[in-house]
Amino acid sequence: MIVLDGVGCGAAPDATAFGDAGADSLGNTARVIGGMHLPNLGRMGLGHLTEIPGVPPDPAPTGVFGKLQEASAGKDTILGHWEMMGVISERPQPTYPRGFPPDVVAAFERIAGRRALGNKAASGTEIIAELGDEHVRTGKPIIYTSADSVFQIAAHEDVVPLAELYRICTEMRAALTGEHEVGRVIARPFVGPSGAYARDNEGRRDWALLPPRETALDVIVAAGMPVRGVGKIQDIFAGRGITSNVHALNNAGAIEATLALLRRPERGLIFSNLIEFDMVYGHRKNPRGYADALATFDAILPELLGLLGPQDALLITGDHGVDPTTPGTDHTREFVPLLASGYRLPAGTNIGTRSTFADLGATILDLFALPPLPTGTSFAARQAGTLP
Repeated sequence: MIVLDGVGCGAAPDATAFGDAGADSLGNTARVIGGMHLPNLGRMGLGHLTEIPGVPPDPAPTGVFGKLQEASAGKDTILGHWEMMGVISERPQPTYPRGFPPDVVAAFERIAGRRALGNKAASGTEIIAELGDEHVRTGKPIIYTSADSVFQIAAHEDVVPLAELYRICTEMRAALTGEHEVGRVIARPFVGPSGAYARDNEGRRDWALLPPRETALDVIVAAGMPVRGVGKIQDIFAGRGITSNVHALNNAGAIEATLALLRRPERGLIFSNLIEFDMVYGHRKNPRGYADALATFDAILPELLGLLGPQDALLITGDHGVDPTTPGTDHTREFVPLLASGYRLPAGTNIGTRSTFADLGATILDLFALPPLPTGTSFAARQAGTLP
């Protein structure tokens, strides 16, 4: 299963309530740049999901295709991935568009032993450019957030060493409870001289909440099969239900790790997250880069599909939108694509619009012949060669 982080295919019915009317990460990006060329994703059925200039509806799709609507009360990475694995979150995690309240800041300053800078919703690169010099001069860490439920701490590695930054994050994770139980605490170290600060993505770490209920990953591991995470999957699930993880921090690394795992003869789940659509291009309002990243993934798709054995399946989806053509830098409340191929996933099957991401986890458990969770409905065929 591969998650194209931040790839949506049109505004969800409740998008207006989230300030996202008209969002369409795939369609709007293609319109802005004059069309996209995604022949392999198109053959799987992508052009049937939203109007994408350059990607027409294929008359005979080679895969199962459809759209998924999020049932959880949010549009962030944590809730999206949890829902895929069967946990629907009725209550949104807290967000702080006006910065953190005084009691949260006071708790941070007690833990850090330093005063804080920032305390606002901001782009990570922009807040480092704005406050990096003051941080280096005073030693005060930068705290900030985004549209996600996150508490982010930025610090120069020469001022706050990584071990100390990680200690602060670990203790803040434990301190943020109750009404302030954010989805993630994130360490955002940076390096470089004044005027050329750069985030150290290798040093980034996430401290996520544990899912509140059993997930499909837990069921798979309990059955004695491995779950191999790639990218930030281990962080998203706080390590639970993950047997091993390759911490690839860009799409190229994640694709390389996924291919390497596919070449190993093993019965289990490979669960990969490709982060650059979201982190590098969507939030940075770069539709050309977003489209080029999609084209790069499209080009590797035949190799991925070619590694599938007769009892293997490939599922491709997104966790939310992050339309790079909209005015804001936030995630967008959108449908996400579902493209799938392989065992018990007959070519040309249109599964329509599904009411929850949890159908993904239900399908995976079904393919493994494992007991279902209370949420989600499998879209796999009952047996190879038949329709769902």
